[in-house]
Amino acid sequence: MTRVILCDDHALIRRGIRDTLAEQPDMQIVGEAGEYGELRTLLRSTSCDVLVLDISMPGRSGLDVLHVLKDEGSPIRVLIVSMYPEDQYALRALRAGAYGYVNKGADPAQIVAAVRMVAQGRKYITAEMAQMLVESLTTPAPEAPHEKLSDRELQTLTMIASGKRLSDIADELSLSPKTVSVYRARVLEKLGMANNSELTVYAIRNGLV
Repeated sequence: MTRVILCDDHALIRRGIRDTLAEQPDMQIVGEAGEYGELRTLLRSTSCDVLVLDISMPGRSGLDVLHVLKDEGSPIRVLIVSMYPEDQYALRALRAGAYGYVNKGADPAQIVAAVRMVAQGRKYITAEMAQMLVESLTTPAPEAPHEKLSDRELQTLTMIASGKRLSDIADELSLSPKTVSVYRARVLEKLGMANNSELTVYAIRNGLV
């Protein structure tokens, strides 16, 4: 029996995934969380084999969770299920320690297959992602400027492009406004831009939001 914990701040999304996995005779949902703090509390009291995790969450992102689990040497295998496009986030998530990446718009059967594969300790990527990996090996594309951003800088960029104020970003990430301003300044410098409007246009053109 594969024990699964779900972590997504959207209750409806969480319910859909839960119902899909709960129908499987070899899977058991042992816990749910809506944000980082809840997840950490849950992981201290509940053992699981697979963590189905969203990237965008209040408090700390799914990428942050991956880094924390990796630093702790946790045996939990993580499957990212996200609304963000694979070509922008899948490789970053896999490098951070994820065992697989599935888009939330995928067929439910794909999520089931991914959980089963990840539970076996195998990496799961879609056919589209595999094709992108092959293409990147045979004809490497120039690195996009945003690929040089740290995970937190990328998160700051996407939140600014989504129309959030720095104070809102600070609250959501549990950071000080000064720290968020530093991340914003680094993003502007690395991308060679001057203001939030330019960041927003860049993020839209590159499919980051």
